[in-house]
Amino acid sequence: MRVDIWSDVVCPFCYIAKKRLERVAKEANVELEVYWHSFQLDPEAPASHTMSNTERLAQKYGRSVEETEALQQQIADMARQEGIDFQWQKANSGNTLNAHRIIHLAQSKNLGEQAKEAFFHAALTEGLPVGERETVEEIASRIGLDHGEVEDLLNSNEFKEFVEYDEKVAREQLEVKGVPFFVFEQKVALAGAQPDHVLLDVIKKVQDKQQQATE
Repeated sequence: MRVDIWSDVVCPFCYIAKKRLERVAKEANVELEVYWHSFQLDPEAPASHTMSNTERLAQKYGRSVEETEALQQQIADMARQEGIDFQWQKANSGNTLNAHRIIHLAQSKNLGEQAKEAFFHAALTEGLPVGERETVEEIASRIGLDHGEVEDLLNSNEFKEFVEYDEKVAREQLEVKGVPFFVFEQKVALAGAQPDHVLLDVIKKVQDKQQQATE
């Protein structure tokens, strides 16, 4: 089953949704064919932030640090249920353009899944500054991308148009307001980190439509 997913690698809900979809599909004995699409939550972000994510998010959403910490802990508890160790205390968002470009490169080599997982883990579990070039290069090496090819990409604008196109489609055609955002078999859209029963219901509905189309 084809699933197109728009997400950002510094978004904990996107990581949770990825793991949850994989688990539900496995339990339903459905093989997924995933296409990853870019969606930068903060395109103007610097390579890394000087203040903590908690302080930055508190300022951004007009909450107290205590309120933000409580929310981050709730997200961490949700992530743990999907096998994710969300280290919100040390997570460092930063600009994700180069991460998305590397993911597009990896996807062209059938390594999109490995790249997405590696960037999610680096950003949200290891707390690495995924906007910094050295970090991007290291993560690319983890999944076996050629160092020279990665260097050439980062020294150019290669795959930048892929990122821009993904975001244009998301905003102008799909009217995406936030991520994660899923499109199943290019027909059924679903927004957010939905619970198991919602994902399973959508998968079954798409399967039913596929079956009806072949009858």
